[in-house]
Amino acid sequence: MNNTEIYILSGFLGSGKTTLLKTLLEHERLLGRKTAVMMNELGKVSIDSEVARDEDIALKELLGGCICCTIQDKLESQLQGLLLKEKPEVIYIETTGAAHPVEVLDAILSPLFADQFTIKGIVTTVDGLRWRDRKALSPQLQQLLLEQVRHADFILINKMDELSESDQSKIIFEIQGINPKARCLLTNYSQVSIAELRKLTLSFAKQTSSEFTQQALNLTTFVYQFQEPVSHSAFEDFLKELPETIYRVKGYIKFDSSSKPYLFQYSYGMPFYMKEEMNLPLNLVFIGENMNWTEIEEKLKSLELEFKN
Repeated sequence: MNNTEIYILSGFLGSGKTTLLKTLLEHERLLGRKTAVMMNELGKVSIDSEVARDEDIALKELLGGCICCTIQDKLESQLQGLLLKEKPEVIYIETTGAAHPVEVLDAILSPLFADQFTIKGIVTTVDGLRWRDRKALSPQLQQLLLEQVRHADFILINKMDELSESDQSKIIFEIQGINPKARCLLTNYSQVSIAELRKLTLSFAKQTSSEFTQQALNLTTFVYQFQEPVSHSAFEDFLKELPETIYRVKGYIKFDSSSKPYLFQYSYGMPFYMKEEMNLPLNLVFIGENMNWTEIEEKLKSLELEFKN
């Protein structure tokens, strides 16, 4: 069975995410693929969910918080429910305008089922007028806009018809300077060739039995599936050697073949362990930037071999 594809739709408030989602869903209907949508809104009432109300689309609404912080646990249960009951071929996740791409990936990639996903990429919409006038925003919002652009894999700059040619050239130059790897298009109403979008992201995906990663993207993910326990001290040494461009590690790991696993989390260089009361899949999920995961995989394999011997 093929993994479920996931597209993350990112972008600041009012930048065109919902318009893009509507176009994507119309395209999926033509393809006949089984599609699911997760819409996250900070408020307690969904404003945009009507675009996804269709008997052939499984819709999950995550309201009253952001999936990258306050309602991560709700996201995990909703995703697990979708995989078990609906078995979609593709899931579109529309994030809140305040969501940070690294935190969204962190929320999505539960070690319980991360190996069932293929993350196709982060599609970010940018309001061209807001970008041009961003200096009027607070420093925090300016930084959020920069982060959403920096971690995108495909960028749509909307409101092209309201920008002068010099503004258009300047915005493209600025955004490609921040993120030279992403495809960047000037658009109106998030109009984009869906075939081009799918071809771009599909060409990046790499899938094997033990990992999924996107070598051509800025943010990449990697899932390691342990077959054996490892030495706790050797694992700690492994953590100390991790590059700073690995932002998150989380999952389940065993240090003794006879005991239950530990829940492990790693963020900003700090490890956290908590003993579990049941056996869980020994998956470890990594999120990093511009990473070649082969070296990490080889080190983890060697830890297992050392313990076994």
